[in-house]
Amino acid sequence: MKGIIFTEFLEMVEETFGLESVDTIIEGASLPSEGAYTAVGTYDFNEMVQLLTALSTKTEIPVGDLLFEFGQYLFNSLVKIHPEVISAYTNPLGLLYSIEDHIHVQVKKLYPDAELPTFKVLEKTKDKMELVYASSRGLYRLAHGLMTKTFEHFGTHAKISCKLLKEDGTEVQFSILQHG
Repeated sequence: MKGIIFTEFLEMVEETFGLESVDTIIEGASLPSEGAYTAVGTYDFNEMVQLLTALSTKTEIPVGDLLFEFGQYLFNSLVKIHPEVISAYTNPLGLLYSIEDHIHVQVKKLYPDAELPTFKVLEKTKDKMELVYASSRGLYRLAHGLMTKTFEHFGTHAKISCKLLKEDGTEVQFSILQHG
């Protein structure tokens, strides 16, 4: 998993729960990296699982809820770091429709060894979209947070619902209805 995900996660933890929480979750996990991450490095996904689990234990917030919040935080961070990736879009459904064919292509240029989820669009209309998220990591709640923030970024709202196609969350169908 790319280091930028780790660095942004720890920044979110610090901003939301304080620097002491960052130290606590790093110390509470036995991390091969010892919690020292660089944005361009690549780290074992299990380290993120350990950090999330430790934060969940400390805060008593379910891991899925933490992932959703992190997805929203990460969207804002990525817009600041790489505004060129989304500047071509004028609406959230257009951006979401282009995840596979444009956004992830751009991400691969920036981070060639990034392991990205796939998004297969099943249906798209002017204000509705159905798509399937697939990833061996099962971070669909992170994707849900990113999607939610996408609509906020464009000054609109959407009802986003998830249907697990695989119980472990490695394949999930998102139904999105844009409104307002």
